[in-house]
Amino acid sequence: MRSYRNGFGGLRAAAWPAIVLALVTACGGTSASGRVCTGIGSREGIGLDIPAPYAAKVGEAAMTVCWNGACREREIQLMPSTKAVPAGCTGDAPEDSCSAIASPDGGKHGFADLDGLPTTPVQVTVVLRDAAGAELLDQKIGVTPHVTYPNGRECGAGAPQAEIVVADGRLSVRP
Repeated sequence: MRSYRNGFGGLRAAAWPAIVLALVTACGGTSASGRVCTGIGSREGIGLDIPAPYAAKVGEAAMTVCWNGACREREIQLMPSTKAVPAGCTGDAPEDSCSAIASPDGGKHGFADLDGLPTTPVQVTVVLRDAAGAELLDQKIGVTPHVTYPNGRECGAGAPQAEIVVADGRLSVRP
């Protein structure tokens, strides 16, 4: 009868680093050039960015996206936008570090998840309302989603995305 006194079937301490390495690499991979690729992905859909000061007027947003004769309607959950603000450095030497904090910038952003979003032109209608429900904007714009590369081009393609910006009450496509 086999003894399990060492735990986990008698695995020796020297075997644990190999097991941990195998588990970590199972979460990602390596590109043909040897670059480590993580298991991170990208969401499929269209982002909406509403910079300040216009964002202060907006209480809710909706988006309708049409392609191949079908339309998908999405309510957009708006979140406060932030910008990075330097928070100082520990020194000037190469081994020192610097930090930053996220600070609200007065803008708002959201994202419409859209399964099956093509990389061909789509029609997007954005409707913005104020906190009382009054319509602020109802505009249509054409956009062509592009495949994203969340780990870089060497690691393979992610999902297609596009970004629409509302500035001065007009829609534009972020390149």
